[in-house]
Amino acid sequence: MKDEQSTFFYHEKLGGLEALQASFTRQNFSRHSHEGYTIGLIDCGAQKFYRSGSNHIAPKNSIILVNADQIHNGQTATESGWAYRAMYPRPEQFSALSQELNGIRCGAPYFDSAVYNNQALTRQLNQLLNGLTSNGNNQLHTESLFYSVMTQLMLSFKQDCRQLKQLKAKANLAHAQQYLDAFCCEEISLERLAALSHMSPFHFIRQYKKQYGLTPHAYQIQRRILQAKTLLKHGLNVSQTASECGFHDQSHLHHHFKSRLGVTPGQYRNLFSSNKSAPANIN
Repeated sequence: MKDEQSTFFYHEKLGGLEALQASFTRQNFSRHSHEGYTIGLIDCGAQKFYRSGSNHIAPKNSIILVNADQIHNGQTATESGWAYRAMYPRPEQFSALSQELNGIRCGAPYFDSAVYNNQALTRQLNQLLNGLTSNGNNQLHTESLFYSVMTQLMLSFKQDCRQLKQLKAKANLAHAQQYLDAFCCEEISLERLAALSHMSPFHFIRQYKKQYGLTPHAYQIQRRILQAKTLLKHGLNVSQTASECGFHDQSHLHHHFKSRLGVTPGQYRNLFSSNKSAPANIN
């Protein structure tokens, strides 16, 4: 574990969402509060912190929840320290989302648990925090995960908002589909796709997956792979193809290409650069 290190991130496209990646051994946070909620994930070690009148221990892979403006502190619970990542959504972000649940504005939730253990939510939060604390993250994927995590937290802790509002799709999802087809190799925001369909981002994700069987991000990757196949057939090298098709780098293309086609981009390209035909494990 790296000693006493922290990095701060700011995401304007997610309403000014702030995020933190940190590791500490000696840091002892005095009692304080934040304007936004603290939603954190312990990556290693364990953290001891005060909240709601008592002390709590958050071990590895547990979720820390601190309500907005709630007094809390933090320190290590082990000799080796602790590492964690966290995001700080504002109450108004939760409040806006709550109106998408049951069609009423339920207000921001109150997390009565300081330490929360939920394997499915932990996996989603881990993916989201990976995107929020790294460069080259896919905007559509990160925004989709943000809405998903926020929704699951709302459903878990706000009793009167547990039933999702049943809503007919008002708009033509084909508009978003056509936009993804046309601009699949560019960064696309969830807000833009939802606006094209005249839906909130929350309902757009649900309706899109119901209609097409894939999330918007999964469909975007699929279209990028199709474009990559075309470029590789015409002899473009793998590195250039990755860049042209919107992948972070060559290894990112390699991962998605092989997971879908069973061969690497290089193997696929070589099929068309040789004069002789060769079998390929491609469906």
